[in-house]
Amino acid sequence: MAIEMQADDLLNDFLAERTPAHREKLVLNSVPLVHYLLGRMGITQERGAEYEDLAHQGLLGLIDAVDHFDPKFNARFSTYASLRIRGKILDYLRTSDWMPRTARKRTRQIQKSIAALWAEHARQPTEGEIAVHLGVDLQEVQQGLVDSNRTLVSLDMMLDADQDGDGSLYERLGDEKQENPSDVYEKESLIQELAESIHDLPEREQQVLSLYYNEGLTFKDIGKVLDITESRVCQLHARVILSLKAMMNHD
Repeated sequence: MAIEMQADDLLNDFLAERTPAHREKLVLNSVPLVHYLLGRMGITQERGAEYEDLAHQGLLGLIDAVDHFDPKFNARFSTYASLRIRGKILDYLRTSDWMPRTARKRTRQIQKSIAALWAEHARQPTEGEIAVHLGVDLQEVQQGLVDSNRTLVSLDMMLDADQDGDGSLYERLGDEKQENPSDVYEKESLIQELAESIHDLPEREQQVLSLYYNEGLTFKDIGKVLDITESRVCQLHARVILSLKAMMNHD
């Protein structure tokens, strides 16, 4: 609570004065948000130079948020900054060849396999079934799910109608002319369909989604709560999201 109050004070000071010194203080105070969001995206410091590159992109998004934030957006600064930071990281990942070709091919094969098995059995396939379907060992499937998570599959992207980058959510924030009633209705229908699909998932996987999307925990923190490894959380999250996509496409 004290940290939030300090952040609000820094923001108010910056908005009142807009001096370079106030700007620098607000940016430096908000840097932990960049690392928190990277953790939420399953991007850890174990990735070394790649993590540093992505953290730099997140910092650019943060600076952009500080320079463009307007209280008239009717959003908290942390919310606006999070969208800008995440958007900058996503844009960088989309435009850079950061995943090895073999890993990218494996993730596509797993996604197609999950869709095919869902269409055949009308339920979420197990990792063992995916392995049999692809003719590979279980370890390769599990690594592929981790890689799939690194392509940032998420419920957020499922709810974002435009995933090409030009019209992403963080860029539309505060623009009251973007959504019309039919778009809002379609999105609400999609949310309802997602909620019904999630209700049919096993309890453990519902827990992963709840802790990640409702509680805002990182994969590492979820692993501690559920007493499983961070890597296992990544695998469960990716399999659930890909299964939900297959489920909804099949309907």
